[in-house]
Amino acid sequence: MARLVVTGAASPLGRRVAALLAERDDVTSVVAVDLRAADAPGVELHRLDLATADLTASFEGADGVLHLASVFGPAMWGPEIADAVEVTLARRVLAAADKAGAERVVLISSATVYGPWANNAVPLTEEAPLRPHPGLSFAVQKAEIERLAADWAADHPSATVARLRPATTVHEGAGGWLAEALHAASRLPTGDDTPAQYLHLDDLASAVVAAWASGLQGPVNVAPDGWLTPTERKALDPVPKLRLPERVAVAVANWRWRLRLAPTPPGILAYARHPWVVANDRLAETGWTASHSNEEAYVAGHEARAIESISPQKRQELALGVTGVALAGTVAGVVALVRRRRQR
Repeated sequence: MARLVVTGAASPLGRRVAALLAERDDVTSVVAVDLRAADAPGVELHRLDLATADLTASFEGADGVLHLASVFGPAMWGPEIADAVEVTLARRVLAAADKAGAERVVLISSATVYGPWANNAVPLTEEAPLRPHPGLSFAVQKAEIERLAADWAADHPSATVARLRPATTVHEGAGGWLAEALHAASRLPTGDDTPAQYLHLDDLASAVVAAWASGLQGPVNVAPDGWLTPTERKALDPVPKLRLPERVAVAVANWRWRLRLAPTPPGILAYARHPWVVANDRLAETGWTASHSNEEAYVAGHEARAIESISPQKRQELALGVTGVALAGTVAGVVALVRRRRQR
């Protein structure tokens, strides 16, 4: 019988995981830790800030810790991103788990830690090296969290620490910030399309519980079987795209990011261009299976957009127009910068 702490319990993932745990006969109590109220039934709510609060009382007596909290979300421009608060949270949670004597820990990393590289294997297994793109803070911080978790595991040989690496995660009516960023980046293609994976949030929640219940140790990929080929993804998202030279695409993406016109943080274009799909064999050995295919997850997470009801010819005209505006804005920005330098 276990007492479990779930951080980020008020998030869509946290609510799902807390609810699944509360239904289990081998769980005596679920401590839901979050700044907001967690509405999952049968949980013990502790409202606090993981970044500043004393975690001792909330973690006391915990047999397991499931760290799901994250500062990455819709507001990708916040100072907490630049200040690497994500890493700080993980460090504090691991310290609290140590003090409590927790025997099993599960943390959420990301498949983005493998990096988007042309020479990546398809699919990637957990043995692949971590090579996050240095321009994507999310991936860099997740890789650092994995390093902290591996060090913690080495210092606690009797405990297990599972580091889950989910593919792009979505759920009904919401793509999540990574899915939205990749979708926006795909509008500025610079080369051939790449295979992609989409994981439904329900399946990530069940994977978290499976990792805890099975006592998994080390890195664990989380994704449905297979992936969407470029042709399959194009059929699901038929909006035409105008291919751009890489330098132009990067300039447009960075301009849109700086002006907060699109969720395209530095480095995201590479993830839309090169493969980073993963194999799920290790997780499947626990008996876990995804209840949603890649296609089903993609459809659930991407609401029908108004443009999809427009004729193909009109879509092409809109795509050309949007790209033209973006290019014009980029050129104007460059000209303005040159003028400023000349005036100095």
